[in-house]
Amino acid sequence: MKRVLITGGTVFVSRFAATWFAENGYEVFVLNRGNHLQPENTTLIKADRHQLGDRLKHLSFDAVLDITAYDAQDVHDLLNALGPFDDYILISSSAVYPENLSQPFVETQPVGPNTIWGKYGTDKIAAEQELLKSVPNAYILRPPYLYGPMQNLYREPFVFDCAVQGRPFYIPKDGKMPLQFFHVEDLCRFIHLILQNHPSDHIFNVGNRETVDINTFVKLCYEAANCPLSVQHVFSHPNQRDYFPFHNYSYVLDTTRQNKLLVQQKDLLQGLKESFLWYQSHPEDAPKRGYLAFIDQNFQ
Repeated sequence: MKRVLITGGTVFVSRFAATWFAENGYEVFVLNRGNHLQPENTTLIKADRHQLGDRLKHLSFDAVLDITAYDAQDVHDLLNALGPFDDYILISSSAVYPENLSQPFVETQPVGPNTIWGKYGTDKIAAEQELLKSVPNAYILRPPYLYGPMQNLYREPFVFDCAVQGRPFYIPKDGKMPLQFFHVEDLCRFIHLILQNHPSDHIFNVGNRETVDINTFVKLCYEAANCPLSVQHVFSHPNQRDYFPFHNYSYVLDTTRQNKLLVQQKDLLQGLKESFLWYQSHPEDAPKRGYLAFIDQNFQ
């Protein structure tokens, strides 16, 4: 039984990962401040990652899954506190690629500032660099939009709300902007494959092979909720983030490296059905934003 340390464990990706690895034969330790309900069948290390002292020095791990590192200090403090470990996997972000690079983005392209993602992207770059400075054989994963059960962002849940309320959906412009997704279970499966196979590549774009445009994504969300769809296209309003949960930013990741290991991926419609069922019974997981109020005030 492999022993893994997962940072977080209480919100979306880290919560799903802790549950998934525990259910798939791993001994799971979660590191968080103990302020939320903990995943079942895991061992809590109740601490702030910036104030660990010697809490981890006596423990050894087959892998550290660092899901909640957002900047270099996060990585630095955890590394300084760890005892022995074999593998370190950092969940970074596709926000590390400057938007002016040729697409699809590949792992060999240089990272740099991205004006859409701003500080979030540059902090993720710093986290990657801090890790590789100390653990050059670490693995770094760069996902696009993650989705699935336990979602804590009001993305697909917003579309579900529109669907179940019988609302038309307001789509930016012609709706042909591509979006790339990755189901949180596929992320866990890929991490599992890395730990099994130890591939020679150490930086991976992760995501679905195929992108979908906004039109298709909205259609699939309504289908997942088993609701009829009517659409209104918005051409005049300048800021789509006022009424739509994704930036006006089109990017595509090349996932060739990933696909050599992760041969099968979850169908997007099936994944959205799983996300919808979770959201129906856990509506508090994804706090609502003001999209509906804006739509009612400006588009009705």
